[in-house]
Amino acid sequence: MGFFDRFKKKEKKEDLMPLYLYDEKDLNEVDEYISKAFGNFENVFHEIISPDIHLDVCFIPPTNEEPFFKLVTMGAGAYEMDIPDKWKEYRLERAEYVIYVPKEWNLNSPEIADYWPIKVLKDVARLPILCDTWLSFGHTTQDDEEGSPYAPNTKFNSVVLDFCENHQGEVRLETSSGKTINFYQIIPLYPEELEFKMNNDAETLIDLFDKKNIEYKIVDINRRSALD
Repeated sequence: MGFFDRFKKKEKKEDLMPLYLYDEKDLNEVDEYISKAFGNFENVFHEIISPDIHLDVCFIPPTNEEPFFKLVTMGAGAYEMDIPDKWKEYRLERAEYVIYVPKEWNLNSPEIADYWPIKVLKDVARLPILCDTWLSFGHTTQDDEEGSPYAPNTKFNSVVLDFCENHQGEVRLETSSGKTINFYQIIPLYPEELEFKMNNDAETLIDLFDKKNIEYKIVDINRRSALD
């Protein structure tokens, strides 16, 4: 049994029960929407223990048109974030998260050098619950207070959230029950890029990526810094 297979097991009854769950109808709609917006998937990284939300990660395989893996959370949006009053009209209370990795990425490996994108997805998804905060476009997080790299093979130590888009535009689900679920793409950053963003804003950093023709949406542990 491989590493990936271990996470296909069904949760045991004695495991902790999640506090925030989609109901069956919402879950089916989220599942269908992920397939529609990102592509069909069969492999799902299931959680064995879920103390707050039940957070699965859907693995959308590479295609000829999009030769990279899309990793998409399913479960984070069951938690309703506490949004400041001035932003409530935009219905940002619920979110799922996305990260893209190259088709050569070893998603079956338990080594942190391979596993860290999944760990980042899970950490970001749980941050609003653990820290009683909220996340949306332009928000940043890092691995720890010291700003340590995510893994020994990369200098990335933080991420910024970007609006997730596909060929049809912004990826956002309106469920039949009236919930709005926003999808944000996780963009890994180097320490100097994080500092630049904090001193400016996310739009300015993303514009800098574009001006320098830097591919930032698909994880590349060796990509050049926007501040080179």
